[in-house]
Amino acid sequence: MPRTMINGLQIYWELTGDIGDALVLVHGSWGDHHNWDRVVPQLARSVQVLTYDRRGHSQSERPSGQGSVNEDVADLAALIETLGLTPAHILGHSLGASIVLRLAGQRPELFRSLIVQEPPLLGLLASQPELQATVDADQRRISLVVERLRAGDMAGGAQQFVDSPAHPGFWGQLPPQVQQTWIFNAPTFLDEMQDPEIFTLNLTALSSFSHPALLMMSDPTTPFAPHVLAQLVGVLPTCETKIFRGAGPTPYLSQPDEYVRTVTTFIRKAAASPGGSS
Repeated sequence: MPRTMINGLQIYWELTGDIGDALVLVHGSWGDHHNWDRVVPQLARSVQVLTYDRRGHSQSERPSGQGSVNEDVADLAALIETLGLTPAHILGHSLGASIVLRLAGQRPELFRSLIVQEPPLLGLLASQPELQATVDADQRRISLVVERLRAGDMAGGAQQFVDSPAHPGFWGQLPPQVQQTWIFNAPTFLDEMQDPEIFTLNLTALSSFSHPALLMMSDPTTPFAPHVLAQLVGVLPTCETKIFRGAGPTPYLSQPDEYVRTVTTFIRKAAASPGGSS
């Protein structure tokens, strides 16, 4: 199984396919590279697909001490550079999307294009009083999950997080092995929630990102997601949007064919555009 020393930690990764540009998939909290299993075979027909377990998740090493989202950003940059995959199309979901957006603001030269879905960037809404109730409600939800994890109830905390108001009962729809992955990775989620920068993003840095960008969202979704998307649309010079209707929080699982069509169509357009060329 491939593991590479990245920034002092053993990081697990898989590269599927041997043609076309590189597409790097960055999972969110709780999960791992298996999040993408339903779409990787189809994607790999036209691109090389890199999946990996972020630090502290599943088969990658779990460091001691408080972590930082900036370490995840550095890991992503180092991994694709070490594997010689730059510039790449880089796709992130949830916290993985936040990581990808941070990297886009810091190292745009690593990208052919950017694709993200629903980054939990609540910090972007702090200056909008009309959204304060939405932000407070989501932070209370996360705080309750954190309390359960701190008390050692990893399974209960994972279930409580998944069964959000936007997706009630979703935990019961997850296969048992996926539930076990979430429980195993719960301590890393707890660590992530202690990072004061976890919900923030430098929009000024991101505004200079000139490569093609695709911003994706599910419907229904969390109450804050449309407002975060609007903020990103306002700063990214070249972007388009996609909404997956009735897909739930993970369209790459619930609507894999539509997800692959969306991503591959965008990649083809991005690769042919001046901003997506090497």
